[in-house]
Amino acid sequence: MKITKNELEQIINEGEGYLLEFKETLTSQIDKELVAFANASGGRVFLGISDDGLIKGISITNELKSRIQDIARNCQPAITIILEEIENVLVINVREGVDKPHHCSSGFYTRVGPNCQKLRRDDIQEFFQNEGKIRFDELINMKFDFSSDFSEEKLTQFLIRSRITKVTDTASLLVNLGVAEKQEGKLLLNNTGVFFFAKNLASHFLHTVVTCALYEGTQKVNVADRRDFNEDIISNIEGALLFLRRYLAVRYHISSEKPQRDEYPEIPYEALREAIVNAVAHRNYFEKGANVMVEIFDDRIEISSPGHLPKGLTIEEFGTKSVLRNPRIADLLLRANLIEKMGTGIQKINQWMRQAGLEPVKYYHTTFTTVTFFRPGEKVGEKVGEKVGEKVGETASQIIALMRDNPTISITILSKMLNIATKNIEVHIGKLKKSGHVRRQGSPRNGYWEVIK
Repeated sequence: MKITKNELEQIINEGEGYLLEFKETLTSQIDKELVAFANASGGRVFLGISDDGLIKGISITNELKSRIQDIARNCQPAITIILEEIENVLVINVREGVDKPHHCSSGFYTRVGPNCQKLRRDDIQEFFQNEGKIRFDELINMKFDFSSDFSEEKLTQFLIRSRITKVTDTASLLVNLGVAEKQEGKLLLNNTGVFFFAKNLASHFLHTVVTCALYEGTQKVNVADRRDFNEDIISNIEGALLFLRRYLAVRYHISSEKPQRDEYPEIPYEALREAIVNAVAHRNYFEKGANVMVEIFDDRIEISSPGHLPKGLTIEEFGTKSVLRNPRIADLLLRANLIEKMGTGIQKINQWMRQAGLEPVKYYHTTFTTVTFFRPGEKVGEKVGEKVGEKVGETASQIIALMRDNPTISITILSKMLNIATKNIEVHIGKLKKSGHVRRQGSPRNGYWEVIK
């Protein structure tokens, strides 16, 4: 719809703003204005109007129009514009860019209020991050030394868990997994490779920690217990779930039809695991001042992840549409059977909560994404029925829980997660084997644990 004379008067009365710019003539700076609007929300440039809102008019010719179109096309990427005439004023309608950020010969610009502002280096980096042009999980980590920092053991455990047969050399395998690339004869891992296969993740990243806390009461005042997990992404997830298992109430049902008893935690472990996996997989790893948090209160459990919703996903679409902030991390978690299918996690959590007859979870989206599970009534530490720990001891029950969650877990990882010497872990496992709780299947290197009871 064309602008009428009355509408033009109203626009002039309103003055320049975030979506409006007045130019008396076509200047060499017009490309900056086009780029700024395209990088923001779009807008309009009125040629033939002075900064103080006086209509000066401009000679509108085909040559002028062609020149403006050329300027828009020469921006990178090209900017879409529509030209419109209202008497002797030429209106340049600039569409918001669909492939941001745009730049012209003098740099990157955006709109800040009624002004065109050049982006500094940090601004450009943040812009690329917000637009999803740079993904933290895909960045090559130049400080990671493959020869000294890489854990072959963690790779082996991942392959067993993912049911991948190693038929090629380690370097080629990592490249095929999308976590490494070869440059000038060197093997370089990206951040995803570091997250999964670093010998000591904490020596490379501190903000990959998953912090678990148990509070007395319903407020963040008195901390009864706390653990920080920063071994690798999979171990962090398993450690957080183990922490929850330690404090959630469980009841058991014994049926005459089945030799084993059924375990019913107050909140389904599957739902909690899914929420922890989502928090780790989709957090904003550019944000280094916060951790994934798993917090237990008397009335609820909160699992929070740094970062607002990724670009392209609205609150209304949350839970029905999958937009991956960290696609390589998600791919490896999918291979490791910690993610069943992309985009179904929220629906599965809701389903598990309904099946357990529990209150629906709540999601909160700010600079963090937080999911809240409401506890059904049992207080922290109460045992409904009999826990495995009463039979075999707390440490042994934790070992059983970790083996159940990850049958390929090694004694070294068990030792680090439970903060117990490997010799003592071996003693506990020996007792569990003897009592018939677990057995080892396959070879010591490539086998797995089977939890019997």
